[in-house]
Amino acid sequence: MRSTRTPASPRRGRRRTLLAVGGLVAALALTATACGGSGEDTAGGEPGATASQAGGNADGGVRIPSDIADQLKEHGIDVDDWKDGGWQDWDKDKWLSEAKDFVNPVIEGLWKPERMQSAKEADKTVSTKDASAGQGVSDPEPAPVEATAEKTPYHQNAAPVGKVFFDSPEGPSVCSGTVIKDVNHPGKSNLVWTAGHCVHAGQSGGWYRNIVFVPAYNDLGKSEAELGSANATEIAPYGNWWADWASTSNGWIEGGSQTGGAGAAYDYSVLHVQPEQGAKSLEETVGAALDVDFSAPSAAEAREMGAWGYPAASPYNGLKMFKCIDEPGRFSLSPSLPTMYRIGCTMTGGSSGGGWFRVVDGETKLVSNTSIGPADNTWLAGPQLGRDAQSLYENMSETYGGR
Repeated sequence: MRSTRTPASPRRGRRRTLLAVGGLVAALALTATACGGSGEDTAGGEPGATASQAGGNADGGVRIPSDIADQLKEHGIDVDDWKDGGWQDWDKDKWLSEAKDFVNPVIEGLWKPERMQSAKEADKTVSTKDASAGQGVSDPEPAPVEATAEKTPYHQNAAPVGKVFFDSPEGPSVCSGTVIKDVNHPGKSNLVWTAGHCVHAGQSGGWYRNIVFVPAYNDLGKSEAELGSANATEIAPYGNWWADWASTSNGWIEGGSQTGGAGAAYDYSVLHVQPEQGAKSLEETVGAALDVDFSAPSAAEAREMGAWGYPAASPYNGLKMFKCIDEPGRFSLSPSLPTMYRIGCTMTGGSSGGGWFRVVDGETKLVSNTSIGPADNTWLAGPQLGRDAQSLYENMSETYGGR
């Protein structure tokens, strides 16, 4: 899930990359507060966006708005049965694609540390045939860039980055995500950016379930053995945040596939989340959020991009945060589809949905997210975020941001 472009001059290209690392890391770190976290305090695409709603919690239980409860009943879903395990029923006749069928009531305590560690990566491995379809538009493959581990504690060095956990028919799964600003609710955002394939199966199915965002997961970067004795604050320093609203593009819903497919160029999503416990907003709790750059700059204009995430497939295990910095190139799956960005990076599945950042006038902004990559894990590709992605974001902010 990455790409590689050999610079005209290896020495010059390497120096530019190192300089970019310093700039991106410094800017990203500056968005975070210096204090520690506490779990106690805690649809534009092609040709339009789709948003969905879900339930909430109250006093440790499940609180379902009346209109959502009616939807559940309409589809033969009992709220109490859902909470008690009915969500595990993946009857294909009921696993529908329409936004109204997204159901995500809080099930407090479901995502225990052990269950989080068992989650498998939700990667999209592009086929050689698909990768070659855009020849003549795509730039040459970039040279692989070895992913480097983010400094710990994560809440001080990359506070907006976290993991997205969800249940699919295959079992517990994991992606990466980023806390983003909410233009209509400054300083109090509850929005998270990730990939469309981390919330919806695309043309082969419907919405995933039990979607949770955990910012700064495994804050100290502990090993699997060390996590056995870690406390809850070390594993989830800001607690678990359940998606009560979700949106992705119609382009992903209608064209997304196991290899990304025609939906890859529209493979992005915005979540509106709420804390499993606590009342403060996500941005207030984490102390950080990033603006999204919807200008869709060309690869040449962007110059350098950095991808952050939690790779989970071998040789990684999903417990630690990594990053790659590279000069982006163009990647095309078809002349009829929008061009994507591609960078060299050895991160594997699990990094899907993780934000791609660039520095604009000294400020780090999210400019894309990890979508697809090849089986040999030498590069990553992500969608350009233009007018359609901005419409999806604005709809989420205006319609659901204040809820």
